[in-house]
Amino acid sequence: MHNPRQTMTAMTSNRRPDPQPIRRSGRRDSTQDIRAYLLEAVAQGAVGPGGKLPTERELAARFDLPRNTVRKTLAQLEAEGTITRHVGRGTFLADTGGFPADSVTHTSPAELMEARMRLEPAMAELIVTNATPADFERMETCLDRAERGATLDDFEVWDAALHQALAAATHNRFVTRVFDMATAVRHQTEWGKLKDRVVTPERRLKYQEEHRTIVDALKARDADRARAAILAHLQHARRNLFGF
Repeated sequence: MHNPRQTMTAMTSNRRPDPQPIRRSGRRDSTQDIRAYLLEAVAQGAVGPGGKLPTERELAARFDLPRNTVRKTLAQLEAEGTITRHVGRGTFLADTGGFPADSVTHTSPAELMEARMRLEPAMAELIVTNATPADFERMETCLDRAERGATLDDFEVWDAALHQALAAATHNRFVTRVFDMATAVRHQTEWGKLKDRVVTPERRLKYQEEHRTIVDALKARDADRARAAILAHLQHARRNLFGF
């Protein structure tokens, strides 16, 4: 019979559970590997909401990755709200608990964009109706961090976090679960390579402007303007990604 305590002990010990660690050189591949590893522990019951996760050092050793690569991956998960990190205490699974299901991770970028074009504008009215001051504060944090990001990777972390914050501001658990799955798709290597090819510094600045327009409309509780701004942003992103 499976013993969750033994699994968690293996995760957090200095010994590697497997004799041959997975080797990855790219940030997005490492993100997928670490996600899969932690997701398995969650699924097996080895760690639940609020549970402590392995340290950066332990994950770096297990996956044979530089510490800064692991740190970026954990920062991405933290920005999504999947984990929390506390200086001097460690890394924990968020109390809201869990990772997106991996059953959608083979969705193509085109399929994801098609779904987003239909779903995200429809969220505007829910957000205008249900969002709290804390939700808007979270959106502003995402905007600020994206704009201050020194690299495209930094921008992408907070771009994804903003869209996740918009979903959370609906205060509809079905909507947030759908966007958990969308976030999982965004971390596919195929999606990352596509964005690397098309997101120039100029386009990044335009995306940031569009994000500000969306949030400003939502804070004004103007559902029509917010819906139009979300749709315009997604249409712009689709043109850049796919040329139509």
